[in-house]
Amino acid sequence: MHGLSDAEFQALLAFRTALRRFNRWSEEQAKSVGLTHAQHQLLLAVKGHVGPQPPTIGDVAEALLLRHHSTVELVNRAQVGGYIDRQRDAADARIVRIQLTPKGEASIEQLTELHIAELQQLAPLLQHVVDGAELRHGPLG
Repeated sequence: MHGLSDAEFQALLAFRTALRRFNRWSEEQAKSVGLTHAQHQLLLAVKGHVGPQPPTIGDVAEALLLRHHSTVELVNRAQVGGYIDRQRDAADARIVRIQLTPKGEASIEQLTELHIAELQQLAPLLQHVVDGAELRHGPLG
């Protein structure tokens, strides 16, 4: 044991609790626009993809930390719901790219505005947690 202080345990608990509350709130927001939490994450992965081309299934699977076949099923359900479309790559027809439909664009726009507003309210709490503990670098940096 490294002699962690009570304040460090309390800060970590406060942070984890805030994350769980944010996640639950996020699930409710997704549900309010007709999406599952996973579909919301899918739309965000498509919209937030960095690069000149829309993402592939593999790109989305990597962003969501999912297996390829699980991502295919998620994409299938979102496509049935009218949130995304698949397009063959113009340069290589073996590659399938995922794009948001107008319905998907409207949904992710609405959800992102709500999430940014919520994160702005959470920022002072999270900053307090970081300031209140000597947090060590972990797997995220």
